Amino acid sequence: MAESELIVEQIQIGPMANFTYIIGSRSTREVAVVDPAWDIDGLLAHIDEQDYTLTAALATHYHPDHIGGGMGGRSIAGIVELLEKRPVKVYTHRSEADGVKKVTGVSETDLARVDSGDRLAIGSVEVEFLHTPGHTPGSQCFRIRKTLVSGDTLFIDGCGRVDLPGSDSEQMYHSLQKLKALPDDTLLLPGHNYSAVPNATMGQAKENNAYLAVKDLPTWRQIMG
Repeated sequence: MAESELIVEQIQIGPMANFTYIIGSRSTREVAVVDPAWDIDGLLAHIDEQDYTLTAALATHYHPDHIGGGMGGRSIAGIVELLEKRPVKVYTHRSEADGVKKVTGVSETDLARVDSGDRLAIGSVEVEFLHTPGHTPGSQCFRIRKTLVSGDTLFIDGCGRVDLPGSDSEQMYHSLQKLKALPDDTLLLPGHNYSAVPNATMGQAKENNAYLAVKDLPTWRQIMG
């Protein structure tokens, strides 16, 4: 598959500098939306303007700023509003599915539970699911050839918080080691715009991200407390 066949759109959305992604196949115009939240009408209008056909929603993890739901006394639009207008399956890691249902109120029939290593075809483009626990128990990344959508597991020069309910610092260390092993020319697309640049290669992240430079678990424990 030529890289030109791959649709990848990075859209900053909402007041918390979230990134939503549209990924898919240029030849078939089929796409999936990653972490749809905040402005569902705007996302769907963009999909329609580009003559895309939405076939799936992918959830990196269950936090409301990524998939909608209640947060800090406010209600954030997300997958519930998306499914009302485009009834597609929401792909979540199986250990995250209950959290997705609790936060958003979607039903089991709305979800497709996946495991690490599972794959999803979007037209002629294939997405590989990578389980990367640490920020949440079922956090997952999406690998599409030389592109990695990393959610809140890995940022350009940071990583997701591990002091929240369901977080696990040691799991985060092992997840980062898994991502660190990806080729240097992998394009890293994070879940938030927290850096000077919105994306980078994995090679650049390895050079600049102190969390990826930690050599072993005992050192990680010292740094992360």
